[in-house]
Formats: sequence, C-alpha cells, structure tokens
Amino acid sequence: MRRPRRLLAALTACALGTALLGGTTILSNSTPAWAANDVLSPGTKLYNNPQSSTKEAAHALRGQAKRDALLLSKIPSSTWFTDGTPTEVKKDVHKLVKRTGTKVPVLVAYNIPFRDCSLYSAGGARDVAEYKAWIDGFAVGIGREEVAVVLEPDGLGVIPWYTTLDGQLENCRPPEYDPETTGRDAAAERFEMLNYAIDRLQELPNTVVYLDGTGASWLNVGESADRLVKAGVERADGFFLNVSNYEFTENSVAYGTWVSQCIAYVTQVSPDDYAGCGNQYWSGGPANDWTGVTLSNQGLWSRTAADPALNTAGIDSRYELVLGDVEPTTHFVVDTSRNGRGAWAAPAGVYPDAETWCNPPDRGLGQRPTTDTGNELVDALLWIKIPGESDGQCFRGLGGPEDPERGMVAPAAGHWFPEQARELIELAQPRLGAHH
Repeated sequence: MRRPRRLLAALTACALGTALLGGTTILSNSTPAWAANDVLSPGTKLYNNPQSSTKEAAHALRGQAKRDALLLSKIPSSTWFTDGTPTEVKKDVHKLVKRTGTKVPVLVAYNIPFRDCSLYSAGGARDVAEYKAWIDGFAVGIGREEVAVVLEPDGLGVIPWYTTLDGQLENCRPPEYDPETTGRDAAAERFEMLNYAIDRLQELPNTVVYLDGTGASWLNVGESADRLVKAGVERADGFFLNVSNYEFTENSVAYGTWVSQCIAYVTQVSPDDYAGCGNQYWSGGPANDWTGVTLSNQGLWSRTAADPALNTAGIDSRYELVLGDVEPTTHFVVDTSRNGRGAWAAPAGVYPDAETWCNPPDRGLGQRPTTDTGNELVDALLWIKIPGESDGQCFRGLGGPEDPERGMVAPAAGHWFPEQARELIELAQPRLGAHH
C-alpha cells in the first residue's frame, strides 16, 4: 500500500537555481521542504554499513591507500546487490537490514538481464522469470524494515533493442536478443521486469523505490519521462539521477525538476505529448523569446546565468507556460558521490570515444549524503556509486589495455582504484571536514 503523500507546494521558479554550497543548502524561501514519503524525510539518518565494500577494500591496502579507504568508509554509501540466487540475495539483504537500527540503508538492486549492455558492468539474471524470482527474494529479505531501493542503475538508460521517441534504434543491440531471430521483444521485457519489481517492493510497508532517470547530459527530458512512465514511476516513489556519473548537483536538480514537470504535463495536461517537454538540448522558451541553445555541462545552470549555454530561464518559463496551476509531484534523489567538480571535458580530437563517464581524471567527492535537501522534489542526496571503485578499464576508443588518459591499466568495474580514491578526496567539493 502506498504511503500518503504530503501536499506539496508548487516548486517556485527561483528554487530551480537553488545553490548547494559547503555541505549546506541555501533555501530560496523559508518554507520547509517535505519528502514524498516517510522513509526518506528531512530528519532521516542514513545507515553506514560497517561491513561495506569500502571497508573490505581497506583490509587489503597499505599506507595512504588504506587511510583513504578507511576515510571514505566513514561516510554512508549504498550497498549493491548484483547476483546470487533468490535464497542468497534474501539472506544477504536480511542480514544487512536487521542491523540498521533506526537508520535507513540505501540498497541498489542491480541484476536485470543484460545490464550495461554486457559492457564494463556485464552480468545479471538470465531471463524474466529468473529476475522476478530474484526480486522476490530481495523483497522478502527486506521485510518490514525501513529501506530505500535504487532499482537498476542504467535500467532505463540502456535498453536492448530500444527505439526512441523520435524513431532511432539505440546502439545496444545484443545478437542474442535480436528480435528478428529470437522473436523476443527485449524492450518490452525490460519494462515488464521493472514494473514487476516496483509492485513487489511497494507491497512492503516501509520500502521506498526509485527508478533510473539517467542524467543531465544523457537522455533528453521527454525521453527520460517517457521511459519512467512506461516503467511505472507513478507507482514508485520517484527516480534517481547521476548514478556513477559526474554532473553538477545543481544541473541534476534542474534536470530532475524538468523531468518531474514533464511527467505532470504528459499525464495531466497533454497526454503523451513528450515532444512538448522542454529539455536541456534546446533551451528556448518565453523568457528568451524562444532562442534556444544546447546547455553545456561545463558550468552551473541557473535562470540568471549570463552564458546562454548555462541559462535555464527559457526552459523554466516554458514549463510555467504549459503547466499553469498543475504542480509536479514526482520526486527524485541525486548521486553526489563524485560530482564535486562536475563533468570532465575531454581534450578535443584526441580520443575516438572519450568515455567521459569512465574514471575521468581530476574529479572530486561531491555533497555529503543527506535527506535534508531544502528542495521539495529532492528526497535525498546520496552516495549511490561507491567512490573509490572503478568504472571499468577505460580504453577511450584506442583498444587498451591502458587508459590512455591515465597512462595505466585501470581496475575492472567495481574494483578498488586507489589512485582515483586519492583524487576524489584531495579535490572534494565541499572539502572533507575534520570530523571525517
């Protein structure tokens, strides 16, 4: 049964430009922000797993690398569940949630068939039935405990054999899922599994669940909203952004707000008109006389930015025009684990595929995890990706085995990366306080 949502005030225009500085949130007004649920509300304390993968990594390290891992292990991060039988995942989840006390753990369910299109984070269940059974075990393990679930990172950003709203067949085309030879509709199966997972997890009395909303430099707003609706976001607690990525928090909040506004628009104002949703790839709207440009991820977006490539006034005013009195109510959370310095700008013309999302250099830890965000649509800032764990062996289109940007062979995805952990700590924004 869904918990009753508190009545939400309309997100004001100036709230889109809310500044997040120095570990605290600067509110645009004095009205308190309330979450859409009672699990991730402003007073919630997040659970820090004393047996985390970060603490485990520290056991095998020495010197500065060990000190770095131990330092990062003191800050609440999520716990990922990526494999196992239904019985095994039930036991593993139950073991964790029974020791969390009054604090709320963030659990990542990451076992969908053909996850990451069999790239750096390949794996997952073999088919729909196996995945549903795994989710059943995952849910039984949670039981009545208070838990936040991040459901399948990349689950909506990378869908096998998926055709976008504008008719483009995306690049994830695994031959074993080829609809011409198998007769399977891999995209339909993906939505079937995510909808099943939402319904199964929402049967639990104290579990909140968030779906993949991708990120500010990934899917355009309408495309993300369409996939979220198909996956059942209206029965979930919302969506998550920026997992394993580096986009500025402010830009993620702006993007997430537009996705929420787009969902309100296509479900309450103009059914299925996703193309009518303003998005980050063309910033036109009433406020700038419909003179749009593509927004850049190399700076902070706001309504008042002097650079048109950072100015959101056109998009914001476009939603104000089409929504009228309709208020966005779909909430979201943002991964801030590694985004303190924003996205990496790869050197021009050097790499065939710069893989800017893959272990980019000179990044820093971002905002510390909190549920007191000061924004009515943002339920939490979380460390979903474990900072210090590699994104994969990044070749940047040059064949490897070294990452040419770093001059070394990077650890496989999910393995500890001491050099990157050191960078993240040194360049943290805001800086790590003495109490950490």
